[in-house]
Amino acid sequence: MPPQGTTDDAPAPFQRAVDSLRGVTVRPEVHLEAIPAPRRLAPHATALSGTVTVGEDDAAALGRLIVLYDPDGSRDWPGPFRVVAYAGAELEAEIAADPLIGQVAWSWLVEALDAAGATHSSLSGTVTRATTEGYGQKADQPPSTEVELRASWTPDSEDLSGHLAAWVALLASVAGLPPVDVADLGRRRPVPGANGNGG
Repeated sequence: MPPQGTTDDAPAPFQRAVDSLRGVTVRPEVHLEAIPAPRRLAPHATALSGTVTVGEDDAAALGRLIVLYDPDGSRDWPGPFRVVAYAGAELEAEIAADPLIGQVAWSWLVEALDAAGATHSSLSGTVTRATTEGYGQKADQPPSTEVELRASWTPDSEDLSGHLAAWVALLASVAGLPPVDVADLGRRRPVPGANGNGG
């Protein structure tokens, strides 16, 4: 599927960055889809949504990855590109009770970027933990805790394949999936075309 909104006059670095996203393959539990990119954050942008499913259960984790490109450097970034990532999931009770879950979730992102060789600078973000409890007629509803990680960073090159791979690994970690091994490689699927937005 070609990137929607990408035009022939889009800057070559942005086109190459979008092309680099197409070359990544993902594990079978992760489903990616091109989505409309935000138009006001940068002159050019592309975006993907991600869903992790385990067995017949509902989505175990959800996320979005947005790549922003400003060739004029008018944004407050140290380079023309900025990657924005989101990942969220409901946590198991014993994990949710860990007072260090915020640090743990952040370490999943840092380690995923390192493992994928996704060199970057100016990494920043937040981890939010929200607990829902039922009362009244919902008093028998067991408490649930969700974690949301939002982050952004500046990639060091136009090749964003490692950054996409790191985000996919983050989604898998948030969903509680074990790391993939060599036996899983043959079952991975290619990433669909990213959604590029010429501004």
